[in-house]
Amino acid sequence: MDREESRILGIDVGTSSCKIIITDALGNIIDTESETYTVHSLPNGGSEQDPEEWWRAIVSATSRLMERRAAEKENIAGVGVTAQWSGTVPVDKNGKQLRNAIIWMDTRGEPFVRELIGGFPSISGYRLDKLLNWIRKTGGAPARSGKDSIAHILFLKNEEPEIYRATFKFLEPKDYVNLRLTGNFFGSYDDMVVHWVTDNRRAENVRYDRSLLKLSTLDPDKLPQLKQSMEVIGGVTRDASEELGIPAGTKVVAGAGDMQASLIGSGCTEYHHYHLYLGTSSWLTTHFPRKKTDIAHNIASLPSAIPGKYFVAAEQESAGNSLEFIRRILFGAERPSEAHDYKEMDKLAAEAAPGSQGLIFAPWLYGERAPVEDSYLRGAFINMSLRTGRECIARSVLEGVAYNVKWLLDTVETFCNHLAEPIRFGGGGANSPLWSQILSDVLRRRIVIVANPTYTTARGAALLAAVGLGLTSWEELPAAIPVTGEYTPDPERAKTYEQRYKHFKQFYSKNKKLYLEMNRRN
Repeated sequence: MDREESRILGIDVGTSSCKIIITDALGNIIDTESETYTVHSLPNGGSEQDPEEWWRAIVSATSRLMERRAAEKENIAGVGVTAQWSGTVPVDKNGKQLRNAIIWMDTRGEPFVRELIGGFPSISGYRLDKLLNWIRKTGGAPARSGKDSIAHILFLKNEEPEIYRATFKFLEPKDYVNLRLTGNFFGSYDDMVVHWVTDNRRAENVRYDRSLLKLSTLDPDKLPQLKQSMEVIGGVTRDASEELGIPAGTKVVAGAGDMQASLIGSGCTEYHHYHLYLGTSSWLTTHFPRKKTDIAHNIASLPSAIPGKYFVAAEQESAGNSLEFIRRILFGAERPSEAHDYKEMDKLAAEAAPGSQGLIFAPWLYGERAPVEDSYLRGAFINMSLRTGRECIARSVLEGVAYNVKWLLDTVETFCNHLAEPIRFGGGGANSPLWSQILSDVLRRRIVIVANPTYTTARGAALLAAVGLGLTSWEELPAAIPVTGEYTPDPERAKTYEQRYKHFKQFYSKNKKLYLEMNRRN
C-alpha cells in the first residue's frame, strides 16, 4: 500500500471521553467519532474509571466510524494510541483488570509518597540524597500530591495488598488499551517517567534503574517492558479486529501520553515551538534540547515521544473542567453537557466587559501542579458583588484560566530562556474564538489555532504510527499540520488584564496558608 492510500486509526482515551479519528499519512483528518464515560469520585481524594468502559467506548466509536468508512477498511495501515497520562491499571497474566483504574486526579497515595520521599536533611519535603538521585537520573521526583503513578501503586501496596500481590503488570491507561489491541504488555519511554524509576539521561535509550527501583519499593517484575513511542509493538488480535471492524494484524505502535502526543499533533516537533492545550486539564509545552529541572515550580524536561528529544512537562489541573463546573451552575446539574451550552456561555461571556467588572475566578478546583505544586488549593470567585451577573461569571472563568496559563507561561519562558511566540493552540478550548482572544490578550502572545483542535492529541497518536511505519518523517510534520485562525493581543485589553493578573497572583500568595489549614487531612 502506498503512502497516498494509507490510513491511520488514532485513538485518544481522555478523562471525559475517547476520540477516534482516521487520518492520512500526514495527519489530515478524514473522519472522527467520540464517546463519553464516567469519572468516579471517591472519599479521601479518590478518582477512578472503569477500563472496561474505556474499551466499550473505543469499540462503539470505532465501529461507527468504520461502518461509515467501510470501503477504506483495508487501507488502515496502523493504529496509534494516546491516553490520559499518570494513571494505573493493575492486570493479571491474562490481561484482565483487577480493579478500576486509578487516574491522574487521585491523591490517595499522598501519605505513602510523602513517607517515601521524606527524611533528614530535606528540601521542600524531599530527603536531600533521594532528591539528588531522582533529579540526576530522571529529571524530576515523585509529586508530593500523590497524583503520580508511583503513588497509585504505593496506595495499592499499602491499602489493597491482595490486589498488589495478584497484579502481573501495572499499566498506564494507554498501555492497557494497547494490551486490549495486541495482547502484549508494553510501556513507552515517555509515559513510564511518572513512576520515577527510569534513567532518562539518554532520551533515546531510557531504561529502568536498579537504585531507583530499590528506592521506590516497587516490584520491578510488575512493570512493563519499555519501547520507543513510534515502535511497533504487535498486531491487532482477531478478537479486537472483530470488535472494532479493522483488519486483524494491523500494526500498532507503542504511542505516547496525552501531553507528548498533543505536541506532535499540533505540529510542534522542533525545539522552542510552543503548544498550549486546553482540555479537561491544560498544559504549555515545547521540545527542549536537554534534561533540566525546576523543582520550585514543578517543571522539568522529560523524554519526548520523539526519540532523543526532551519536552517541557508543565501541566495545570483545571481548564475545561472549570468550564464544565460553571456550565452545571448556569444551566443545571442534571442537563447533559452539550456543545450548545458552551456556545451559549461564550455568548454570555461576550456580553461582559474585559475584566468582568473586577470579578476574578481562581480555577484551582482540584489543586494545582505547576507553577506551584499544591494539592490543597481550591477554586474561588473573588470580588463578587450584587452587580455580578451571569455574563460576568461566565467571562471570569475564561479569564481565570487564562491568568493561570499566564502564570505558567512566565515560568516556562524563564525555564527555556526563550520567548513563546507564537503559541499553537489545541484542545476543545481552542474552539472558542472568545477564549482564544482572551488568552492572546492576557498572555500578550500571538495565538495560532490548530485545525480540528479537539482532535490534536488523537492526531498526534496517528502521526506516531505514521512515522513508526515509515509513511512520513518528523521533518515533514511542522509544515503538514494546517492552522485555521490567528489571534493577536489588543493593547488596551492587555493593560486591563495585566492589573487583574497581578491581583490573581496576590490572592494565591495571601491565601495559600489558609487553603492548607482548611483542606489538609488530619
